[in-house]
Amino acid sequence: MAERKIIVTIAPTGGMASKKQNPNIPTQPAEIAEDVYRCYEAGASVVAVHARRPDDEATCNPATYRDINERIRAKCDIIINNSTGGGINGDMLKESTDGFLEISWEERLKGLEAGAEMCTLDPTTIVANFEGREILMNTSPERCRELASKMQDKGIKPEWEVFSPTHLLQDVTRLLEAGLDEPPYFINFVLGADRGFQGAMPYSPKILQDMVDLIPEGANFNVSAIGPSQLNAALQSLLLGGHVRVGLEDNLYYERGVLANNVQLVERIVRVIRELGMEPATPDEAREIMGLKPLAA
Repeated sequence: MAERKIIVTIAPTGGMASKKQNPNIPTQPAEIAEDVYRCYEAGASVVAVHARRPDDEATCNPATYRDINERIRAKCDIIINNSTGGGINGDMLKESTDGFLEISWEERLKGLEAGAEMCTLDPTTIVANFEGREILMNTSPERCRELASKMQDKGIKPEWEVFSPTHLLQDVTRLLEAGLDEPPYFINFVLGADRGFQGAMPYSPKILQDMVDLIPEGANFNVSAIGPSQLNAALQSLLLGGHVRVGLEDNLYYERGVLANNVQLVERIVRVIRELGMEPATPDEAREIMGLKPLAA
């Protein structure tokens, strides 16, 4: 029987944590590209890219994304997935007329403009709590439709980031039924973000099992678990037939009290995959699994 191929996503940077928290987080285009290449060599087939400004704060500036994407592509054929979530500071924040902080919708849309094969699509409105501040990320039903429609027009595959069952059963289902993505769909369950995101679910084996039971026909799934849940959730995802994501965006530590780097996290999950009799997918194999077009020569 052929070995089962597993898509390993590396999320090297994110839009929240800083080098003060872990100096191994790559934030500038050259260091992101170099870090991603090392993770690709270790077995990653997808990279979830967040962009940062020169001061390390978050941005979706398409020129910055394009610089990162081109540097990565010059090194390897890993699948590039740009964020439309952005982050919780820098260019991404604006203050509304009532004084409430909001992640800028206009800035988020810029994440679609840098030629990535995939982009994240968060079909949810949440309030994030960071450093004593409440920050609204408004992805209303109409905004979900706008994101999905723009991705379809540009030939971008959505990665549906689902924080709770309602996100899957409401907007994801509605948009799939409207024909705004084609199977195989790629759904990323984000668990363990409940301490910082209103409406998010903690990780537990039962919660992940329940969410997997709800996936639509023709979908692949991936799990992003935050903090110490990352390894446990990744193992469960493998056992349930899913794929895995690791990286400093989600988890700053290798073990309690020991800061990680991205390559270590990829190497560990690749060891687990192989111990289970599976094999990490190459980027071309991952494209086939996800229904992406082959990379042009």
